Amino acid sequence: MTPNPLTLLGEHACFGGAQRFYQHESTEIGLPMKFSVFLPPQASAGPVPALLYLAGLTCNEETFTAKAGAQRLAAGLGLALIAPDTSPRGAKVPGEADSWDFGLGAGFYLDATQAPWSQHYRMESWLTAELLPLLTNALPLDAGRIGIFGHSMGGHGALSLALRHPDLFKSVSAFAPICAPSQCPWGRKAFTGYLGADESGWPEHDASALMQRSKSAPYPGGILIDQGLGDKFLAEQLHPELFEAACASAGQPLTLRRHAGYDHGYYFIATFMDEHLKHHARQLLP
Repeated sequence: MTPNPLTLLGEHACFGGAQRFYQHESTEIGLPMKFSVFLPPQASAGPVPALLYLAGLTCNEETFTAKAGAQRLAAGLGLALIAPDTSPRGAKVPGEADSWDFGLGAGFYLDATQAPWSQHYRMESWLTAELLPLLTNALPLDAGRIGIFGHSMGGHGALSLALRHPDLFKSVSAFAPICAPSQCPWGRKAFTGYLGADESGWPEHDASALMQRSKSAPYPGGILIDQGLGDKFLAEQLHPELFEAACASAGQPLTLRRHAGYDHGYYFIATFMDEHLKHHARQLLP
C-alpha cells in the first residue's frame, strides 16, 4: 500500500463539511509545508471544484480559514477551498526574519533564482507542480476545475499564476492585489532579493506586464478585483489602474470594483467574499 503523503494535523466539522489542516514533505521546497483544505459536504459524493486562495504578507495557512468567512457559502455551492502557507518555514536563510515584507511569510508565489533563496523559496513550483497534483490525487477534488484567488501579495500571486498557467486555473479573482510589483516598493524589494537586480526577468511575474503582452483574453469569463479606497497601501503599492489598462489593451473582461471606506484587511475581504465565490462558481460549476 502506498503511504499517505499527507499528514492530517487537525479536522473540524464545518457547515456540513470538514475544515482540515495538513502538512506534507515537499520535494520542491525541500521542507515540510502546511496548508488547509475545506471540503464541502458534496465532496462525500465525488470530486468537487476547488479554489486555491493565496494569502498576503505575514499570513499563514490559518489566516484565510479563520478570518475570511468563506466556508458557509462554499459549502452551499459545493466548492473546496485550499489555503497554503505563504513561505517556507525552517529554511534558516540568513536574514529571512529581518523584515516583515521579505523572507518568512513573504514568498511572493514565485521560484527564487538567487542564492541563498533559490534552494527553498520555490513557491510557484510547490503550488502548481506539486501541491495541486498531490491534492487532486489524494482528495475528492476535480483537477479540471481549479480556480485561484488571493489578497495583496496573494492577489499578485493569483493574477500572475493564473496568467502563467491558464491551462491549470480556470477562473481568477483578487482582493487588493499588488498589480504591478515591478513598479512598487514591496515588489521591487522581493524581486531584487528573489530574482536578482537584473530587471529583465521581472515582467514574467508581474500581472500587469503579463496581461499587457497578451494577444487575447486568457479569461473570457472575466476577472474580478475588489479594492478598498480607504486602503493605506493603494497609492504606493497596489496600482490597480495599471492592470485595468493592461486588461483593456488585451480585450480581457475585468470587473474592478472600488469601494469607499474599506481598508486592506479581512473585514474588507469578508464583506465581498460571497461575490468572489459566486464569480468562481459561475465558471467552475456545470
